[in-house]
Amino acid sequence: MRMRVSKLVTIERHIAEEEHVKRGATGEFSRMMRDMLLAIRLISRDVRRAGLNDVLGLTDGTNVHGEQVKKLDQIAHDTIFRAMDHGGHLCIMASEESEELIPIPPEYERGKYVLLFDPLDGSSNIDVNVTIGTIFSIYHRVTPDYVGDGTLEDVLQPGARQVAAGYVCYGSSTQLVYTTGNGVDVFTYDPTIGEFLLSDEKIQIPNRGKYYSVNEGNSSKWNDNLKKYIEYLKTPSTDKRRPYSLRYVGTSIADLHRTIMYGGIFMYPADRSSPNGKLRILYECNPLAMIIEQAGGRASDGKNRILDLRPEAIHQRSPLFIGSRDDVLEAEAFLRGEFPEGAE
Repeated sequence: MRMRVSKLVTIERHIAEEEHVKRGATGEFSRMMRDMLLAIRLISRDVRRAGLNDVLGLTDGTNVHGEQVKKLDQIAHDTIFRAMDHGGHLCIMASEESEELIPIPPEYERGKYVLLFDPLDGSSNIDVNVTIGTIFSIYHRVTPDYVGDGTLEDVLQPGARQVAAGYVCYGSSTQLVYTTGNGVDVFTYDPTIGEFLLSDEKIQIPNRGKYYSVNEGNSSKWNDNLKKYIEYLKTPSTDKRRPYSLRYVGTSIADLHRTIMYGGIFMYPADRSSPNGKLRILYECNPLAMIIEQAGGRASDGKNRILDLRPEAIHQRSPLFIGSRDDVLEAEAFLRGEFPEGAE
């Protein structure tokens, strides 16, 4: 369900008003988000001009996951770092594109927040003008009174401790989907005035949808229970609830954004080649799970709530089943071997 807004509200005003009602707020969070929004605006500009600037194609390097790095991936990573390193709000950063933790340069102050980010989700789609995006996650440091560098302990927190999470879609428009634990709001960027304006307020995902999203090219590597679930979704039912329609972009936030708006389920399951799944807990699963739960949905690794997982490494992966509550619960039942009548 989408609740349109009739008032003109910038994201800076929205964040400041939300922070104002919180006891003990100092304005530091608002100032930190101002820096993050600058980075997003710059990345959006580079994405819009990607076919004109020399930012398409590959660099000469590979990232920690053994993947060749796209030029725009590196530009987005560097842009976020340069916007966020000097504000005095962060004690540490971590990025999907960086093998190690990213310390704050020694000449700048440290703050009480931790930033984790995927600078450019959907790298395989960069060169073909398909929606890509940025994902970010914010935590309080574990030791808020300590003024030194952040540590691994500050980064390896369960997703339930997130202070805020968001993703940006660079598609037909640039949209920021954002939560601080008080519902999910959508802001659309107006490049003529350089502002993100509130466009959808307190969105709610339907309890069940009509769409499923998964890379069926990997189906030969799935376990039998998952194969049965996908076949079940494609089989017409007498109550007209099925079949579901397949929609798959290959950019996590694009597939999730459609799922939030229309309902259904997005899956990135484990398979024989990737027994722990492929999405990273810190940079993808946790922020997307916080957003979907705040919109009334559910996020699971097939057995456990994503936000309850305790990561043990900064690039740890997990399967992900995320979307409408009833659809995810049904998927979990299939994975446990509990099949409805006619699906055995």
